[in-house]
Amino acid sequence: MPQGSPSDQELVERVQKGDKRAFDLLVVKYQYKVCGLLSRYVNDQHEIMDVAQESFIKAYRAIHSFRGESAFYTWLYRIAVNTAKNHLISRSRRPSGNDVELDNDDSFALYEPLADVASPDATLNRNRLEAAIYSVIKTLPEELKSAITLREFDGMSYEDISHVMDCPVGTVRSRIFRAREAIEQHIRPYLDGGE
Repeated sequence: MPQGSPSDQELVERVQKGDKRAFDLLVVKYQYKVCGLLSRYVNDQHEIMDVAQESFIKAYRAIHSFRGESAFYTWLYRIAVNTAKNHLISRSRRPSGNDVELDNDDSFALYEPLADVASPDATLNRNRLEAAIYSVIKTLPEELKSAITLREFDGMSYEDISHVMDCPVGTVRSRIFRAREAIEQHIRPYLDGGE
């Protein structure tokens, strides 16, 4: 690794020894990723920045507890998600299920059958399919919703999801399977061309 680009682990170790500038490098590296993540939970741009700042403050205060058992970003991701959820609870709001655009996400396999169709009828059916997917994701229990979102929209590995959700990999696989099953059952009429 080039001398000018220390690894996350090296930066964490420097922060743990009192080097505050090393944490600044971690913030610069991950601030956009964290804000992108938070935008799925919080709609207002100013609130996103506030929650991101709070997430980094919490990470800085807890950095001595980071032991490198997962990637630094996985650990930070978990802090940011929990901070966003706490923010929403304090505001008596729930995360919106309509803020992830499936058009821009190649990983959501259930959406692919309509990706290349351009007729007005197909566009209408595609919009209905998208609304149906959002609708069913919003109704999933929190643990299924989180698992499917982390896997399909964020592209995280099962191992990283298990760290974020603090559960075994087998549980993650089960939750994702159950979420996909619920989504597939709900959207089957749209994939078959019906309503």
